[in-house]
Amino acid sequence: MSRPSRRIDDPLWKSIIEQTFVHFLSFFFPDADDIFDLNRECEYLDKEFESLFPPEPNNKGVRYVDKLVKVYLHDGSEQFVLCHIEVQSSKGNGDLAQRMFEYFYKISDKYKVPVTALAILADGNKSYRPAIYVQEFMGTSLSYRFNSYKILDQDETVLRADSNPFAVVVLTALMAILHRNVTDEQLKEIKHDLYEEMIKREMSKDTRQGIYDFLARYVSFQKPEMFINFEKEVETKLGRNTTMGTREYLLEKAKNEGKAVERAKAEAEKLAEKLDSALEFKKLGVPDADIAKALGLSMDQVKAL
Repeated sequence: MSRPSRRIDDPLWKSIIEQTFVHFLSFFFPDADDIFDLNRECEYLDKEFESLFPPEPNNKGVRYVDKLVKVYLHDGSEQFVLCHIEVQSSKGNGDLAQRMFEYFYKISDKYKVPVTALAILADGNKSYRPAIYVQEFMGTSLSYRFNSYKILDQDETVLRADSNPFAVVVLTALMAILHRNVTDEQLKEIKHDLYEEMIKREMSKDTRQGIYDFLARYVSFQKPEMFINFEKEVETKLGRNTTMGTREYLLEKAKNEGKAVERAKAEAEKLAEKLDSALEFKKLGVPDADIAKALGLSMDQVKAL
């Protein structure tokens, strides 16, 4: 009997690209240091991308993992890097090349800047490798070529020898394709191996945490308790101080989000008190400008009462 298919957490691609973007650029573009000003913080335009390509009505159609990133060159000019992650296990509707072209011309038309596009193919179909879109009619032709990276084509030995932290991300995806039918115990050993690859490379604490979350969660165990066992073994092997475990990371994140909620609640209550006072002043005939100045409110807030 074949084992049930394991869940692949595709949305993790979106966060890992953002958490490792400098390494991502250097991995796919060897001359990135010479081209991009990697000391300047880039801008992730996820909302802008969704405004150009909104989901289909009633959530129909396949959604893909896309990142549109504004980057800067050494001469100070702005450029865009479109990262399209094709995560289907097959060729889907077979329209990737057309979609990549649509992405290109709409982004170019809106922002008026050069765009480089990269499709990462994380599927297991050897014959599926789109890289060009061609349109022809009565003597008029259009050819659009984009960067296409097939994970299945990569050499495991080369990835292990690459000191770039993003190589561990690609190696994780490659192992997921090559070892689909392993047992939970075998999967745990693969994750330990990926963890060993990660700690060999120099990177910041935040980058290390992001890659750890990716390799630990990208492919799920059949039995949830195996994930807990894996983390305990990592903690035992290297100690809690070496890396923050995912549970601790999530707890810390929840704590910080809780603090932010409390701050927002306190600010909302303070604003409500000011608005109540402003309303009383308005009833007394005090001019809006005087109320706004005294209570630190905007004229629009006072006029809206």
